Amino acid sequence: MQILVAGQTLPCCYHLLKQAKIYRFLLKTKKHTGSNKKGQDDTDDPVAKEEERLRKKVEDLMKRKKLPQLRSIIKGQDSARPWGPDIHAKVGSRLIELLIETAYIQPPIDQHVDGPPDIRPAFRHTLKTVKDLQNSSRRYGVIECDPLVRQGLERTARHMVIPYMPMLIPPVNWTGYDKGGHIFLPSYIMRNHGSRKQREAIKRIPINQMQPVFEALNTLGTTKWRISRRVLGIVDRIWSSGGGLAGLVGREDVPLPEKPESEDESVIRKWRWKSRTINKENSEKHSQRCDVELKLAVARKMKDNEGFYYPHNLDFRGRAYPMHAHLNHLGSDLCRGVLEFAEGRPLGKSGLRWLKIHLANLYGNGVDKRSYDGRLAFTESHLDDIFDSADRPLEGERWWLTAEDPFQCLAVCINIAEALRSSSPETTFSHLPVHQWHESCEFSLYRPELLHIDTNRMKPKSNSALKILSNSR
Repeated sequence: MQILVAGQTLPCCYHLLKQAKIYRFLLKTKKHTGSNKKGQDDTDDPVAKEEERLRKKVEDLMKRKKLPQLRSIIKGQDSARPWGPDIHAKVGSRLIELLIETAYIQPPIDQHVDGPPDIRPAFRHTLKTVKDLQNSSRRYGVIECDPLVRQGLERTARHMVIPYMPMLIPPVNWTGYDKGGHIFLPSYIMRNHGSRKQREAIKRIPINQMQPVFEALNTLGTTKWRISRRVLGIVDRIWSSGGGLAGLVGREDVPLPEKPESEDESVIRKWRWKSRTINKENSEKHSQRCDVELKLAVARKMKDNEGFYYPHNLDFRGRAYPMHAHLNHLGSDLCRGVLEFAEGRPLGKSGLRWLKIHLANLYGNGVDKRSYDGRLAFTESHLDDIFDSADRPLEGERWWLTAEDPFQCLAVCINIAEALRSSSPETTFSHLPVHQWHESCEFSLYRPELLHIDTNRMKPKSNSALKILSNSR
């Protein structure tokens, strides 16, 4: 499959805007020959001298590719107002229109036996009628891609440009509505999804009243994470062999049934119904496969770094979420299994006991409903399975695959096996987060004797965030 684009490739809108700002600055500070309107020589005008100095500095930074310093100067000199939602929508619509007009697809040569190559549009704009629960219908504009493009997306999802990646340095501390988080990417303390009322409400809150919210988000943002290479290696092996294990979606579509030769209307109806059901299932699998590819792409990019950080912001209810959407500690079992704290802590006197209880919680299947002693007994009765899972996760008995959260269970099996084989389990370091949902629906990472973030310290800050945002509404 090959996608052809007539003319040049469309650059990213963000970079277009940056280039336009630089061009506007250079045009504004362009040296004029002769005298100015007042009859004075430009060389005697202090404003002209300053503009000339800045222009030379910008040109020098452009040659040396010093982008941060360049952006800082341009931002201070640019008086243009930022684009609003309407302009964003219009520019986005025009870019999509250009993509539809210029992008074409050509199937592989081996699919053509005779005749010229079948070059056709890669994307089409169509109208679809959708019925809601009240049985009223509405027409929506839909952009459909060619089936070959859809197939290629799954294979190329790992190469997509993913915005708001985890940061290799601590994020900027929050000090205002749009002051904090990422260094250069636009960052806002609350996700308002274009709601002007919510944006104005959060801006009206006094800064001193927002301090507990800032402190809570800054604490979450400065927590250092890393990728568990052992768990990621197991995930990669399962995925490359076709998936279908440990909750991963299979990489093959369900084959469609052949059209029956019978003309019986009931047989044809059953065939159509089955085909529609399988098409829906394959569409859902395709979406899940793309999601796994994106998560693994981020994990592979970050695995060689000693640690990284997740800037956090709030939704309108006051709940904190990482600004990176794909691989984070609030995600699926796959995400939580491959993520761990970068800074380990020794298990201590009671750490190993809590680690065993944590394994029983992850195993689930009713075991997590037992008492602490019952969960502890369950783990100790499966020590052989734990060692086998840690040493031969795919070649052995695969006990960890029977858990409700298999990848997290595997990570704990590895840690427990390491501790039990150590001459001093108390001094064995653990990097594992323990994920816990409270009855108040607040998410926390707590570390009783072995983990990093103390729930008792975090909950008051989280509650303050909820109260403040509740009062603002």
